[in-house]
Amino acid sequence: MQISDLIPWGRDRDKTPGATDNRESNPLAVLQRDINNVFETFWQKVERGWNGRNSVVGMFGPSTDVSETDKNVEVTVELPGMSDKDIDISLSGDAMTIRGEKKIEHEEKRKGVYMSERSYGAFYRTIPLPPGVDTDKAEAKFKDGVLTVTLPKTAEAQAKVKRIPVKAA
Repeated sequence: MQISDLIPWGRDRDKTPGATDNRESNPLAVLQRDINNVFETFWQKVERGWNGRNSVVGMFGPSTDVSETDKNVEVTVELPGMSDKDIDISLSGDAMTIRGEKKIEHEEKRKGVYMSERSYGAFYRTIPLPPGVDTDKAEAKFKDGVLTVTLPKTAEAQAKVKRIPVKAA
């Protein structure tokens, strides 16, 4: 085995005489491939989230549900431990961005013991909006750690909704 077999960016070069031609029979090459796969899979999960959904913030973002009815679009975001002052919502063009920052500080002093814990975290989530949303009439409510943003549709968008009856075959 050559040292070049351990360097990932030199794998495709011609091998020197005497090197193993079958990489699958080289245990170090197999180990290196498996370790590379573990790291690639880990970072893909960080980017997409552990549940496989694509998101900007991956596994670090809050759970978000988007639902659409004939009259409005409703976005629900779980933000436990946050207050309404920690949340910022902005609308621009055909997207809504929700940003937040959580700061938790806990101090405890008792009989010769001083304990201090701090936790900080920030997130943002950009949600594409369908055409026909009236952003001027958008409303946001925050209750029990759940943010609900209601975006009503314009009259033209509501008029374009067409129902198709489903018949048994």
